[in-house]
Amino acid sequence: MKEKITWLDRLDAGRDTLGKRLAAKEIQLPTELIAGGFFFLLAIVIYIIMPNQVAVADSDVVNGRAFPTLLVGLMLVFSLVLLVQEWIKVKVKKQPLTTKKINLLVEIKALAILGILLITYFLCRITNLFVIGACFCCLGFLVYFRCRKVSYYVITLTMAVLIWAAFRFGLNVSF
Repeated sequence: MKEKITWLDRLDAGRDTLGKRLAAKEIQLPTELIAGGFFFLLAIVIYIIMPNQVAVADSDVVNGRAFPTLLVGLMLVFSLVLLVQEWIKVKVKKQPLTTKKINLLVEIKALAILGILLITYFLCRITNLFVIGACFCCLGFLVYFRCRKVSYYVITLTMAVLIWAAFRFGLNVSF
């Protein structure tokens, strides 16, 4: 008798195939160079958007932008220090860049978890119902971790709905 192949079986087979291909793939990244460049650009973006995000009054001696501006300034300075150190290391001292090996399979798994969390967040924001996001999060992680027991799905979904109902109707908390 032929076994029925479910969508979970096809999904697991696809994940296994992808996992076998990515398990041996590694890339070398210049960590200090990437970190310095990323945080330098992030500091510039924050400086650009800060006037739109934090309103200030002319009468304030210390306003709401003072501390964030100081922190972003430090981030800008130290990211430049990191970039200059790497440049000196490569150009003057003739040493290789500081690199780190990154396994693609590990990073893809982390991105999948991040994707589940981001979709959960956006479902909660769009629908304005925490229970929808919580149910998706439960289902997403059970599928991600290859859970096959139907009772686990029922238990986690029931608990998500019961917790939401207890807070929403019992404690009158709106989230």
